[in-house]
Amino acid sequence: MNVKLINSIPMRTITSELANKIISDCARKAQEIGKKVSIAICDPGGTAKAFLRMDGAPLLSVTIAQDKAYTAVAFGISTDKWHEFIKNDPPLATGIVHVPRLIIFGGGYPIVDGGELIGSIGVSGGHYSEDMECARYALEVNNLPSE
Repeated sequence: MNVKLINSIPMRTITSELANKIISDCARKAQEIGKKVSIAICDPGGTAKAFLRMDGAPLLSVTIAQDKAYTAVAFGISTDKWHEFIKNDPPLATGIVHVPRLIIFGGGYPIVDGGELIGSIGVSGGHYSEDMECARYALEVNNLPSE
């Protein structure tokens, strides 16, 4: 039976293979700089696609990595851009930080392929600048933009 769907939009998504490769590359960079991190990959709908908590990574880094990935895919921008966006807007800065799962510091990036959002990465366990370094490295070695 061939059913034609109307009123729908096809959505590309990150493959499990690529998600796991990005995680592996990110973990390699974290090891190189002496950090133990958690790494989360989401699909375009914000659902977990792949995850790794490196041995010794802080327990709280699990949730933060997942929330960084969720934030990045939910708005299609990296988490580090949020602080700049809200810092001079008191009503927004006061209110939006109470939105569940929103992270406003670095370590979360959308994953874009061919101009289309296919997922996101969130890294947590180091200082946010180190989390950003690991995530950017993993994206770059896979020929994906990091903004």
